[in-house]
Amino acid sequence: MKIVVAITGASGAIYGIRLLEELKKRGHELHLIMSENAKKIIEYETPYEIEDIVKKANEFYDENDMQSKLASGSFIHDAMIICPCSIKTIACIANGIALNLIARAAVCCLKERRKLIVVPRETPLELISLENMVKLSRAGVIILPAMPAFYHRPKKVDDVVNYIVGKILEQLDIEHELYEKWK
Repeated sequence: MKIVVAITGASGAIYGIRLLEELKKRGHELHLIMSENAKKIIEYETPYEIEDIVKKANEFYDENDMQSKLASGSFIHDAMIICPCSIKTIACIANGIALNLIARAAVCCLKERRKLIVVPRETPLELISLENMVKLSRAGVIILPAMPAFYHRPKKVDDVVNYIVGKILEQLDIEHELYEKWK
């Protein structure tokens, strides 16, 4: 599969990083966009170096590169995942505001009827953000909040991260063994 992965400045960048690792391990073609705020969060929340994350993708794009092929609906790909997805990015997409390459690529997914998955990581949620998520859901976007389950009895943070990444992979019909499924 050819997949666009975007990491925004919401807390929980480890979800996007782990997603990249799992998709790369399975041989998918990865196109990565990372916001400047995401880079700050990654430095604050994780031990990862930005350069090492960039190497996980086949191609990397600056969030301000509006001349990129990702800014066109003619760029054929199978899916886009924004993980984590900031509330600002959700608002931009829900209202058709192509503020940067992440929002523009997502709007292209909508207009071309391609799979788009957003992984909000925010709590609590106020009415405006909920309404924006409803707008996206009505437009066919999969809203997959980073809300871990505990039936698989996670013992460490990696178990919680793997659960969310596993749920994303399931939306792409990709098999995994990241967590034990409910029986």
